Amino acid sequence: MREALRRWLSTLGGSPAMPVTLDRRRIFVLPTGAGIAWGCALLAMLLTAINYTLSLGFALVFMLAGLGQVALLHTFRNLLGLRLDEMPPEPVFAGQPAVFPIRLDNASTRARRALRLALRDGEAVQVDLDAGQSRTVTLRLPTSRRGWMAPGRVTLTTRYPLGLIRAWSYALPHRRCLVHARPEAGRPPLPLAGAGDGIRHASGEGSDEFAGLRAHRPADSSRHVAWKAWARTPGAPLLTKQFEGSDGGELWLDLARLPDTLTLERKLSRLTGWVLDADAAGLSYGLALPEERIAPSRGPSHRARALRALALHGLPA
Repeated sequence: MREALRRWLSTLGGSPAMPVTLDRRRIFVLPTGAGIAWGCALLAMLLTAINYTLSLGFALVFMLAGLGQVALLHTFRNLLGLRLDEMPPEPVFAGQPAVFPIRLDNASTRARRALRLALRDGEAVQVDLDAGQSRTVTLRLPTSRRGWMAPGRVTLTTRYPLGLIRAWSYALPHRRCLVHARPEAGRPPLPLAGAGDGIRHASGEGSDEFAGLRAHRPADSSRHVAWKAWARTPGAPLLTKQFEGSDGGELWLDLARLPDTLTLERKLSRLTGWVLDADAAGLSYGLALPEERIAPSRGPSHRARALRALALHGLPA
């Protein structure tokens, strides 16, 4: 019932979809616990002043009640006119927090203090805005599974200046964060030949193009060590780049050739790790999935396409 009430409140002033500017119809106010205690104390003081006919008691009660009214107005105005917009989130790997950047614009000539933004299952972030200032706040959510993650509703609250009144509003981002499969820890290195290993390519050694990675030998030149691959997983053994002539064959990462003893998620995790290893080694590689086949290439855009295909494999569109 509480969640249904919040959904209803978020639509009272119109659609909460970002970008959204907070007008008076989108801002809600209620007393905090301290505000309720404040009101109860004023009521007790008023009854005492009436009972004993204390003129100074009446003056004190009315002065403090007026202070509460001023605090209510300032708390409400601390949100009024703010504009919220969203920025595109960067993909992450499962287990890493998904980061959703939210932009706050304060076009007013007054500063906004003690603003708190939070997602439903995330930690709140507090920020101050000076007059005319814009600022980007990053909200984080934990991840555990691959696929798309929607941030859900953003709640913006403030209790400034006295903490007696809570003012809040809602906004709804529509950009989703892509969560890649978690790279397999302790995965085997990229093999040189492919029967059942998930990789197929032509054999041969040369000095023109990368052919793959193999275990490091003491006699190998330090110039051929895959330092970037080792930097991603410092605990893993060193790997050495192996080269072939410019007419070498193609390297494929094939889901169907991984061992059947692995679950689908383990297979995708291993392929994700191999994509990172092949990219770090500067290797040209392709990806073969049952419903998609990505031709061999290299570079950041190719890596992003391969990781996206692995993250969304078998999931509903």
